[in-house]
Amino acid sequence: QVQLIESGGGSVQPGGSLRLSCEASQRDGALGWFRQAPGKEREFVAASRWIGGIPYYADAVKGRFTISKDNAKNTMYLQMNSLKLEDTAVYFCAAGRPILSTIRRPSAYNIWGQGTQVTVSS
Repeated sequence: QVQLIESGGGSVQPGGSLRLSCEASQRDGALGWFRQAPGKEREFVAASRWIGGIPYYADAVKGRFTISKDNAKNTMYLQMNSLKLEDTAVYFCAAGRPILSTIRRPSAYNIWGQGTQVTVSS
């Protein structure tokens, strides 16, 4: 079973940047990024298959967040630029084998990282 280790959260001012990392014990299927703010449902942020395919982004982060991969390290990164107050949340990476139509759904991922807090405040 795939195991995930997240790192890279923290606090930053609006307009700042953070990079999240998700190291997987093995590369399989796709890896998604989701976030959950207090009192809100978990929402899709971005996703990419380990092999081939294009990255997918939520409209709220498109143009600001970028997924990259280091296959040698079994690690996927989420570079977050131009952070906004509304980006504050716990961010999770998740592994699974979603099909195209489900790649944005939390239910399509069966293995989740421990989550890392991202706080954007002035």
